[in-house]
Amino acid sequence: MTGFILGTKEDHSQTFSEDGIRIPTTFILTSPCYITEIKTKERDGYNAVQLGFGTCNKIQKPVKGILDKAGIKTPLHFLREFTLTESVKILVENKKKILQIGDLKLEIGHEIKPTTFFKIGDKVTISGYAKGKGFQGVVKRHHFKGGSRTHGQSDRERAPGSIGMTTTPGRVFKGKRMAGRMGNQRVTIKNYKIIEISDTGFTVKGLVPGAKRQLIEISSA
Repeated sequence: MTGFILGTKEDHSQTFSEDGIRIPTTFILTSPCYITEIKTKERDGYNAVQLGFGTCNKIQKPVKGILDKAGIKTPLHFLREFTLTESVKILVENKKKILQIGDLKLEIGHEIKPTTFFKIGDKVTISGYAKGKGFQGVVKRHHFKGGSRTHGQSDRERAPGSIGMTTTPGRVFKGKRMAGRMGNQRVTIKNYKIIEISDTGFTVKGLVPGAKRQLIEISSA
């Protein structure tokens, strides 16, 4: 990937297109975000860049060691990695690792801003964790229509119906849609369009999964 940044989902809103069509929007806060480490295939077995985002009052000693080594004084809350593609080159200049993306060069400790990689009209991929809904039935979890509302039924309106088999194969197949825990899982959605951008965040067209002020990962689509 050639563009990457961390952020938090801050607010849902709406705006209007040039045609007068109302569209939902999500504002994503991306400041502060720093490059904390660059991993190489020779040393770590894979090429990746580690980003740090957000502030906190207390940090663990291993995290503090990473930040001190990178020369970052801001106590960062989250650390996440992005796997690098072959188009991103890792150079060593003056015993320092440097990322080269086209004409852009970034070193450890550099602050990443939305305008570093993205512009209005670009499409991005966003990953985050959906809201947890707890244990739910099949009507809410899988959009079953339920049983009939007539012919004397009294307690089968939201029931899943038969799940079993006959003698062959005589078991319930793995992955059968049934009641269970809903949400609280990683969700990745592609092709969000950036409609506004600044040095501290940007606004995308559409609704981003997850709760407010939750960490999300943004990369080039």
